[in-house]
Amino acid sequence: MLDPQGLYAWESSGLAAVEAIAARDSAGLVLLYHFDGYIDAGETGDQIVQRLLDELPHQVVARFDHDRLVDYRARRPLLTFQKHRWTKYETPEITLRLIQDTTGAPFLLLSGPEPDVEWERFAAAVRQMVERLGVRLSMNFHGIPMGVPHTRPVGLTPHGNRIDLMPGHTTFFDEAQVPGSVEALIEFRLAEAGHDVLGVAAHVPHYVARSPYPDAALTALEAVTAATGLVLPTAAHSLRTEALRTQEEIERQISEGDEELVALVSGLEHQYDAVAGAETRGNLVAEPIELPSADEIGMEFERFLAEREGEGGA
Repeated sequence: MLDPQGLYAWESSGLAAVEAIAARDSAGLVLLYHFDGYIDAGETGDQIVQRLLDELPHQVVARFDHDRLVDYRARRPLLTFQKHRWTKYETPEITLRLIQDTTGAPFLLLSGPEPDVEWERFAAAVRQMVERLGVRLSMNFHGIPMGVPHTRPVGLTPHGNRIDLMPGHTTFFDEAQVPGSVEALIEFRLAEAGHDVLGVAAHVPHYVARSPYPDAALTALEAVTAATGLVLPTAAHSLRTEALRTQEEIERQISEGDEELVALVSGLEHQYDAVAGAETRGNLVAEPIELPSADEIGMEFERFLAEREGEGGA
């Protein structure tokens, strides 16, 4: 493997700021990381990253070489054309930033498009950063589509070697093989090297998984603050406001739908409540229930999804 250092460059002022923090605080910083382009149902991770960058002061610590890592033909960056010339190019950026929470406590955020190539080298580069900057805990977050109703609380699946920081959450999986991601590989390699790492996957109703689902982002953000001690009330407040609006819109769509649509959502509620009841009784086997497929529910909510996506692109 080529030297991972060749994938990124430090920003001198940002690096100096982090090293000054490390010198006076032996506890170490928290690193949050998320990359867009993977599954991220409900845009769970993307919403959190966007609010952190929009609402909190930050400075660049390091930049990755996006020209080496991003396949432009697979995800073509946008250029803006006005009248007779190109006026703007949205450069893809994979960046490590130093951010301050509401109390002024510092933490790190690594974000940007998911690298298309050199995953092992990229993961090794992140490990280098974790070790040089004295990171005490690395944490990632995203959404996964699940057969759950929007009328029930968003569930979480914690993973990593520090799931003790997320007590009270039951795993739904004994074993599963899924397509890989850079987020997962970083978690795997950091844990393998003995570093503390935690991930949270928010359960997003699969019939709204293609659109922003603020409830999932809010739940994941609350998990981040509970596990790390970071104070992020502004981001939580804005997500809570958006979550209420989204729930109202979903309910409006359901009220205007037909009986079949109501029955589909009711079936998911019945399954959710049956499983929850079985857990409280210590029996994880709920009685079998005939449920609609993801395709069936997806078709019923097609109009809702199209409206949401249209609003986002307006």
